[in-house]
Amino acid sequence: MGHRLTQIATRTGDDGTTGLGDNTRVRKDSARPQALGDVDELNAHIGLLLCEPLPDAVRALLVDVQHQLFNLGGELSIPGFTLLQPTALAQLDAALAHHNAALPRLAEFVLPGGTRAAAQAHVCRTVARRAERSVVALGAAEAAVNDAPRQYLNRLSDLLFVLARVLNRTDGGDVYWKSERLARGG
Repeated sequence: MGHRLTQIATRTGDDGTTGLGDNTRVRKDSARPQALGDVDELNAHIGLLLCEPLPDAVRALLVDVQHQLFNLGGELSIPGFTLLQPTALAQLDAALAHHNAALPRLAEFVLPGGTRAAAQAHVCRTVARRAERSVVALGAAEAAVNDAPRQYLNRLSDLLFVLARVLNRTDGGDVYWKSERLARGG
């Protein structure tokens, strides 16, 4: 693939519109650019998580997730286009099963925290949920949205929760919510 971006500041968006992959222009505040932006933000947060010390298998998984999120964004940028493959969702399912199997059963709700890497994984999880909501809203507004992006983001947010727990196991474990009602016994 040759160089695709020859000019970054085109000024074509100064009127409040943005170009999609099919060369159509839409308002920047419409559902499609919102979903694209949320997926892009998620990818950036995963990039930040990758700056932390991580187990090699988690690092490799997250690097692949970044590539799949780029595919997902490409699919969202062209109405009706398919780019995200079923194998991407299968990879998340397999990783989820693998990492969750090694974790102890949850005793209570987990707070976003613990190690810095785990806390960042929780940030990624919440951004993934927002991106998923944006894709759902896009699907409600437009017919040309495939199921795969929504499913991928749903599964990815689950995986990020599990990975946060995995990352916390190396330094003390999960941070549990202390329910006052449960502490009183009822």
